[in-house]
Amino acid sequence: MIGRPRIITDNRSLFQHYEELSPGDIICCRIRLRPDEEHLLLDLSSRGVIGIPSFLSQLCSRSKLFQTRLFASAMLPGTRAVYTIHDLTNILNEYGEDKRTGVIVKLEGKNAGTGVLKFPSIEDVYSQSTLKNLHFPYVVQPFAEMIRDIRVIVIGDYHEAYERSNPHSFRNNLHCGGNAQPVDLTDEQRALCQSIMSRGNFPYGHIDLMIDPDGIGYLGEINLRGGLRGARIAAAEYQRRVKEVEAELLRQLLATDEQV
Repeated sequence: MIGRPRIITDNRSLFQHYEELSPGDIICCRIRLRPDEEHLLLDLSSRGVIGIPSFLSQLCSRSKLFQTRLFASAMLPGTRAVYTIHDLTNILNEYGEDKRTGVIVKLEGKNAGTGVLKFPSIEDVYSQSTLKNLHFPYVVQPFAEMIRDIRVIVIGDYHEAYERSNPHSFRNNLHCGGNAQPVDLTDEQRALCQSIMSRGNFPYGHIDLMIDPDGIGYLGEINLRGGLRGARIAAAEYQRRVKEVEAELLRQLLATDEQV
């Protein structure tokens, strides 16, 4: 390419020069967006601007619905994105008369377990949505008994995993009263994490796995960042490794530009 690309490393500079960005320019930071500003990621991508982390991974981190559409095959069977009452009607038929212990609803835009709701059945979800007590859009998922909750942290060549459990609630989040215990992943579980990160173009991530009694892993959700409570890695070391990964990706991009 002709000339060096513009490199943006903070949000203030990004929005100060937003209209000036051109193909090949690089935004090397996570973009802070207000709700419903996600379309800016599409604009930047369509203009040929490059994101570190990728715009795809940043959008995934902001949307449970998008994750469900992108990674549905890796999630617990029956996990569906619901945008309208018509979607929910189809899911009623899909679930059929299967006698489940419950249904989980994941609200869009909520994190740390605050938007996870449990209903006795999909019919209850339908009733609450029809009565407008439960607002679209959201994700529905069968509630599964005896599921282990594994948090995986991957940053470059560093990875660790720990199991979260809560004897008093189905919410295993540590700030909801859960406990953490380090665990070793199987080769299959490691491969699942890598395939998810590759599909979403995540350079690093916090991955929540759901492990059934047979040891089969499913994706719960993925985020670029997350809390470190329960993790072995310290916050300073975590930040250092994240910056190293981003710096290496930037170095590779600039080296490629020099060869063009």
